Amino acid sequence: MTTQQKHDGDIEIEIWSDVACPWCYIGKRRFLSALDEFEGRDRVNVTWRSYQLSPDTPVGERRTELDALVESKGLSAEQVRQMFGHVAQTAADEGLRLDFDTVVAANTFDAHRLIHLAGDRRDAVVEGLFRAHFGEGAVIDDREVLVDIAARAGLDADTVRAELDSDAGADAVRADLDTARALQVSAVPFFVANRRVAVSGAQPKDVFLQLLTQASAAPVT
Repeated sequence: MTTQQKHDGDIEIEIWSDVACPWCYIGKRRFLSALDEFEGRDRVNVTWRSYQLSPDTPVGERRTELDALVESKGLSAEQVRQMFGHVAQTAADEGLRLDFDTVVAANTFDAHRLIHLAGDRRDAVVEGLFRAHFGEGAVIDDREVLVDIAARAGLDADTVRAELDSDAGADAVRADLDTARALQVSAVPFFVANRRVAVSGAQPKDVFLQLLTQASAAPVT
């Protein structure tokens, strides 16, 4: 799905998302379902772009997502639990398991760095980050957790550890964030086709099929 080789006639899909965003996880599943049905899927290049919903979350704080949202949104714990229940059911309808009882609030900057550093294993890393955060209670701003996710995706653990200990990938993350501001992205997931047409939100599969069809009519040249 993701490739670094570009050809005339390709369809370039950029997806701004945050791996701590449940709707991004749901939107990813729905988009991939649409892509599987799209006849021109072999011409589609997907690039994952960085976005942070909560960039001020302290690294290593390890608060529950419930406590973090109660404080940041000014909601009661019961209101947050009801919201979690709705999102979890929507995810379950897409075959995804979201266990909000174990989700730990995290700063996702280093997770986005890892995605940029993953090369042709990027898709596996993105999926691994979502699954670890929402299904395994993993703390995805912990360096060793990120190394483990990378290793499970097929990357060399020692290489990844050294890269994360440096500033590698940080400029790429910042560039994505700057582009998001330039495009006036205010919510994620945000899907852009050929920098011409965009879809915001975890839309139904048919909406993503329409996006791909529109992009196919005006491919990259």
